[in-house]
Amino acid sequence: MESSLRPLHLLLLAFAVSLSFPSPPSIEAAPSSPPRKVRLSLYYETLCPYCSRFMVKYLPKIFDDGLISVVDLELVPYGNARIVDSNGTIACQHGPYECLLNTVEACAIDTWPDLATHFQFIYCVERLVVERKYSDWESCFQATGLDSQAVLNCYNNGRGKQLELQYASRTNALQPPHTYVPWVVVDGQPLYDDYENFKAYICKAYKGNPPKACESLAFLKIRPGLKANPADRVCYTKQAESPSEVVCKPSIACPCHVRCHKLAIHCTIHIDTGRPLHHYLKAQVRNDDNRNL
Repeated sequence: MESSLRPLHLLLLAFAVSLSFPSPPSIEAAPSSPPRKVRLSLYYETLCPYCSRFMVKYLPKIFDDGLISVVDLELVPYGNARIVDSNGTIACQHGPYECLLNTVEACAIDTWPDLATHFQFIYCVERLVVERKYSDWESCFQATGLDSQAVLNCYNNGRGKQLELQYASRTNALQPPHTYVPWVVVDGQPLYDDYENFKAYICKAYKGNPPKACESLAFLKIRPGLKANPADRVCYTKQAESPSEVVCKPSIACPCHVRCHKLAIHCTIHIDTGRPLHHYLKAQVRNDDNRNL
């Protein structure tokens, strides 16, 4: 009898010992943080036809296919402009109207930090550029249902110019320096003339599970480091046509109704021609409409 109870006695003893020495707590794997988004930066100017074409035809695709979920997109509307004096006067490659729209789009980004909001407005403006109707840019407020007042105030009170000077500093600090626009950069690496293939670069740079949008891009060949040639769709850096700043002459009457009547420039003259600025801008629109995009 005693021998038959010995195994049970040993089991009870082992159980008692186990109670006196609690088991170590289970270690659960710490939840992993989501992969970092890919930084996509577009350095552009509003009236470069290749910039507007890229923004209307190519860039919206990342919103349509969901790739935007892994992308941190930033728009830098300055391009090939330059600062021409110590007062911060900016001259734009395609003239004063480009400076106006660069500043308006900078103000839109500042007014509506949410990407989906400011992009729909900028897309509307750039679509008008493609259609050669960019003098109607104010219609984009109504088309998008966005209030115009904050953007117009930003332009008129000097905030817009400060934003453009900040964008100038960022653009001029690019390494390697940009030589044309659109200048598309993925995680700090410029895509050069392969910028239309930007989605493939995003998918390659993303370290997480590839989004479904990347499946259709698996066959695309990445060509890093290519330089543009004269046949490429870019606007090269060159001397800007004319300063964007104007000299306000309150004594100059501006009787003509103009598209930009809500902006302060309606009572100014162009510093090169001496004519009321709205005449200069309207003439420029007519001239630009004769160019092929």
